[in-house]
Amino acid sequence: MPTRIILADDHVLVRQGVKSLLEREGFQVVAEVSDGQDLIKMGAKLTPEVAVVDISMPVLNGLDAVRELHKVSPKTRPILLTRHDEDQYVTEALRAGVKGYVLKHQASNDLVHAIHQVCRGGIYLSPSISRAVVDAYLSKTEISADPLSARERQVVQLIGEGKSTREVATLLGISVKTAESHRNRLMQKLDIHETASLVRYAIRRGLVQP
Repeated sequence: MPTRIILADDHVLVRQGVKSLLEREGFQVVAEVSDGQDLIKMGAKLTPEVAVVDISMPVLNGLDAVRELHKVSPKTRPILLTRHDEDQYVTEALRAGVKGYVLKHQASNDLVHAIHQVCRGGIYLSPSISRAVVDAYLSKTEISADPLSARERQVVQLIGEGKSTREVATLLGISVKTAESHRNRLMQKLDIHETASLVRYAIRRGLVQP
């Protein structure tokens, strides 16, 4: 049976290109989604062998989606397909349980190799990824941790996307009071006191696109 794969990227043209590439290689694309929440839902329903995920997606970013995907479909091996090659993204991806990290401009060469590698139980990183980052992770060198919880990162992302507190509450299925509480707590943690600075933080962290 062919390896079953979910594609998660909010750009339709990217998904179409990746799907064509994978189907030519004999893989089966069982679902396409455009945000992290839908990835979790479809992952739980279909339990595919591999999920190919972009980092920058609306509603829930790829890294937090991968963390949640592991809970609902622990046998799914996540591969990030992204334009981000900065050290912090690679390190956070490894911490989140990502098994492959492929840069979009190298996708045609690297993605198929990555899928084969992770299906054999290995880890695949695009060759241009900094070796120092991998060494630091493997040696458990302490790298500054994100001060925010997963829920707080979701709130930051949604605020960065321009959502109001009421819209945040609706999207996350929580009360307005709880959403406001998350917002106040994360602003205290980050020592940020206005929405504009919170948006800049979300952009800096790669949670939203500028």
